[in-house]
Amino acid sequence: MNGISKKVIVIGGGIAGLAAGVYALKAGYEAEIYEKNALPGGECMGWSRKGYHIDNCIHWLTGTLKGTELYDVWKTVGALSDDTEYADINSFYTSTHEGKRVTLWNDLQRTQKELIEISPEDEEEIKNFIRNVEWAKQCLIPAKKPMDMWGIKDYVEMGKTMKDFPKVMKEFGKISLEEYSTRFKSPLLKKMITDYLPKSYCAYSFMVSYATMAMGNGGIPIGASLRMSLRMEKRFKEMGGKIFYNRSISRILLEGKNAKGIELEDGTVVEGDYIIPTVDTNVLFDKLLSKDYMPKDLKKAYNDDDAYPVISGFQAAFAVSVDFKESETIFIDIDPLQIGGSSHSRMYVKSYGYDDIFVKDGKQVIQTCITQSDKDFDYWKSLSKEEYTALKEKLSGEIEKRITDAFPRLKGDIELLDVWTPLTYERFCNAYHGGYMSFVTTPKGKAITMKGKLKGIDNLYVAGQWTNSPGGLPVAVTSGKFAVQRILRSEKKSIEI
Repeated sequence: MNGISKKVIVIGGGIAGLAAGVYALKAGYEAEIYEKNALPGGECMGWSRKGYHIDNCIHWLTGTLKGTELYDVWKTVGALSDDTEYADINSFYTSTHEGKRVTLWNDLQRTQKELIEISPEDEEEIKNFIRNVEWAKQCLIPAKKPMDMWGIKDYVEMGKTMKDFPKVMKEFGKISLEEYSTRFKSPLLKKMITDYLPKSYCAYSFMVSYATMAMGNGGIPIGASLRMSLRMEKRFKEMGGKIFYNRSISRILLEGKNAKGIELEDGTVVEGDYIIPTVDTNVLFDKLLSKDYMPKDLKKAYNDDDAYPVISGFQAAFAVSVDFKESETIFIDIDPLQIGGSSHSRMYVKSYGYDDIFVKDGKQVIQTCITQSDKDFDYWKSLSKEEYTALKEKLSGEIEKRITDAFPRLKGDIELLDVWTPLTYERFCNAYHGGYMSFVTTPKGKAITMKGKLKGIDNLYVAGQWTNSPGGLPVAVTSGKFAVQRILRSEKKSIEI
C-alpha cells in the first residue's frame, strides 16, 4: 500500500477488543475500535450506586504473577504494571455448614491441616486433593502465540514445565465437581467442593482455579474492573488508536471472500483491511455474519444446553458496616430460594472492604450471586416488564433476609444498592443467555477451541472469550493478541509483537 499503514477494524471494546487494538498498533497497523456502549471493558465493568462502587467482574485475575507469559500480555496492554497494587487477601474462600467452617487458604499446607482437623476420616482424599492442586500450579496459560502456530520445540517446553499436570487431567478431566464431592465423607467438605463453581463443571477447573490463587497468580488489582479497562483504553489511545463509543454494528460487509468493512446501525460504512470481531459468537453468526460461517463444533454447542451449558447469575449488592469482618468470600446455608424452576440452598457473601474504592462513610460493599442456568434465562426472558421489576424487588428482599439470618449483627445495618440479572448481561453485552463466561467445560462436552479464522473469509480474524471455553479474562486478552498474530502470519511477517 505504498508505505501507508493498513487499517484494522475491531468490533467491540471489551478486553479482547482493547487487546487486539493495542497489539495491532504495536504491529504497525492503524486500529479503530467500535463499541456499542459508552465505556470500554464489556463485562469487565463496574458502576456507582448511592455513592458506592459496584464491581461486576474481577473476583481474581489470572496472570498477576510476574514472569509468566500472561502477565507480560496484561502488562503490554496496560492492564497491569510492575507497580500495580493488589488486595491483601490470603484465602480463596470459606465454606460453612451446620455450625462448622473451613477455609481454602493460599497456603496449601495450612489448608491441608485445617481440612484434616475438620474431617480426619477424609485424610487420604484431602491429601490427594492438596497434591493435585500443587500439580495444577503448573497449568499456566500459554500467551506467546496461539497453539496452532506451535512447533515441536514449544510442545517439548510445555511438557517440561507441566510434567505433573497430566496427572490432574487424567483423574479430574472427565468427572464433574458433583461427582468428585462424593469422595468425601464430611458434609462440610462436600459443600466446599461444589460451592465456588457450578456442580456441572469438570473437577480439574476447580483445581486450577484454587492453584492459581495458591501460587500468587490470581491477585485482585486495587481499583477494580472498570479502572483496569480504562487503563487499557488509555494505553490504546496513547499509542494512536481511535475508539468510537455508542456505535452499534449492523453487519460485516463482504465482497466475495473479503470482509471490506462494517456497517453501523445508522447506515455509516467504515472500510478497513482487516476485521477483528470480538463480540459473543451468537451475535457474530446471528447478526453480523451468516450462520453458514459458524464452525461445526460451535453449532453443536449452541444446540446442546445439557453438554454445553452457559452460566449467569442474579446478583445483588448491599452496603454494610466496615466492622463486618467475615472472610472476603464466605458460603452459607440458606432457606431455599426459588427462582423460576430452580431452588438454591447455598449462597455466598463477598466483602469488598479490602479496597478503598468500595468503602464510604464507614460502610463497605458486599455482594452475592445466585447462579442461573440456560433454563433460568428462559424464565427471566418470559417475564413482562412489570413482572421482571417485581421479581427483582422480591428476590433482593429475600436475599437480604437470608444474609441477616446468617449474620444477625447486620440487621438494621444493611442497605440495598443494586441488583442485576441475566437479562442485564444480554442488554449491555449482547451476552448469549446472559452468560458472563463462555460455555462451561463439562464431562459431557468437548472444550470449544476456535482457531480464529473462518472458512470462506480471508481477512477476518475472530477474538473474544467465546473462542475458547470456558472463556474469561485470560482467554479474552490473549485472543486479541492472537488475532493480530494471525494477521501478521497471513502477510508472512514476524509474529513477535
